[in-house]
Formats: sequence, structure tokens, C-alpha cells
Amino acid sequence: MLVVGIGGTTRPHSSSELAVATTLRAAAEQGAATRHFGGAFLASLPHYTPDNPHRTAPQLDLVDTIRRADAVVIGTPGYHGGISALVKNALDLLEDLRDDNRPYFQDRAVGCIVTAAGWQACGTTLTSLRSVVHAMRGWPTPLGVTLNTSGTSLFTPDGDCTDRAASARLTELAQQILQFDSKGSRNTPALAR
Repeated sequence: MLVVGIGGTTRPHSSSELAVATTLRAAAEQGAATRHFGGAFLASLPHYTPDNPHRTAPQLDLVDTIRRADAVVIGTPGYHGGISALVKNALDLLEDLRDDNRPYFQDRAVGCIVTAAGWQACGTTLTSLRSVVHAMRGWPTPLGVTLNTSGTSLFTPDGDCTDRAASARLTELAQQILQFDSKGSRNTPALAR
């Protein structure tokens, strides 16, 4: 099983990037193969332009990796109640999957993570991210993880989550993604009931 993470900011070791990495690490510990497209990668992507069919090697890499993915984890900071431009640009690029047998995120569990400096931004951005996942035919996991970063650091410089409750939620998110796929998501999405 391949679980692909998308998330990060232009700031190295951002909370959203480390939260996605923590979830991917938990999935790997349960036997999944993982790949993470972090902030530096996302910042290197050209702006998505639907009228230009030319794609750079990084754009092709992202699209092909998502094409092969069994599940996806998306992490974004909450910027003014919505998804960051870096993450949205990557998601817009996945329009290239529209004509696939499994377009966009179809038949895939998608874990949603939001980091923000306040609970209101966490909640509104999570709602926005879940709406995007639905529009892309994905199955958002029942658990969406929100991490309030206001006034506290949730991760060490090495990327370890220092908050036990946050770490437990990110691990639970990985478990839900893997459980969804193991129950035959391509036929009967067990967790979507």
C-alpha cells in the first residue's frame, strides 16, 4: 500500500509538514510504503495553468505518484480560513488525473490535517479542505486532525511530536487510512457509512 503525503510551507520544518511526516511515519510502522511532497517541493512547482499542457519533471512526478497512491494525507496551514496557496496549487495540478480510470482521489482514503494559530482557523480550514477532497471524489477519513500552534511548539527540531494528544490523533489518522483500504475501499468504503 502506498500512502502519499502532500503538505508543508516555505518555512523549513513547518508544523503542517511535520504533522504529515508524523502521520506517514505511523503508516510506515504499520507496513505502508510512503512518499512525502513537502514544502520545498511544493514551493518549486510552477503555477498550475490548465491551458498549458507542458509539465515539468516535478509536476509529472507528483501526478504519477498520486495516480499510484492507495491513500493520501494532506496537511495545510490555515491561511485566512482556507488552504495555503502551495497546497492548493498541488491539488489543482491533479486535474491532470481527470481522465484516469480512477480520477482525482476516487476510491482513496484522504486524511486531512490543519495547523493554525487558533481554533477558529483550524475549523474553517478543515471544512474547506474536506470540501476540496469531496470535490476530488476522495473519502475524507472520519477523523480530521487540527493542531492549534498558537503559543506552543508541537514538534522538536528533529520532527518528533511533543504533544501526546496530537501524536495520538496523527497515529489514529494513519490507522483510519489503512483500515479504510484494508476493508476494500474500491468496492465498499467501510468508514464512509
